Amino acid sequence: MNIKALGALAAVALLAACSNAPKTQSMATGSGTTAAQSGPAPGSEQQLVADVGDRAFFGFNKSNLTGADKSTLDRQASWLAKYPNVDVLIAGNADPRGTEAYNLALGARRAHAARNYLVAKGVAASRIRTISYGKSCLVSPGNTEQDYAQDRVAITSVQGFNPQHCH
Repeated sequence: MNIKALGALAAVALLAACSNAPKTQSMATGSGTTAAQSGPAPGSEQQLVADVGDRAFFGFNKSNLTGADKSTLDRQASWLAKYPNVDVLIAGNADPRGTEAYNLALGARRAHAARNYLVAKGVAASRIRTISYGKSCLVSPGNTEQDYAQDRVAITSVQGFNPQHCH
């Protein structure tokens, strides 16, 4: 019995060690050798978040883009041009105030504002899917104005990745 438990613990420890290993990529150095480059994989969700930014924030009951939002979306458009095989999902969200129907519509307007901006910047509309979570999938579930500000957002993610873990 103890050997089985010990074996199970060893397997868990091995899996934990593997999941925490740093990600590296091999790059040609021009001298015929390869060098390791750490950081997120090119074209990945992790690279989008770390190097570009994945969020456009909105004011209370607003769906218009600010200058800061446009700057983030400009970086997203450039990134998408660099990775033409990457499709994205833009999830519109709202804070918990208001009715579910109103917040679903507001989240949709926010997601479409971001999508339309990217399309105007040259990203093919077929590469962008939108969804509204309304108030059903809060980014910051607290009840302060700072929490509400985090919930009033459109989040761009690489399709197939769900940073909010919503359904």
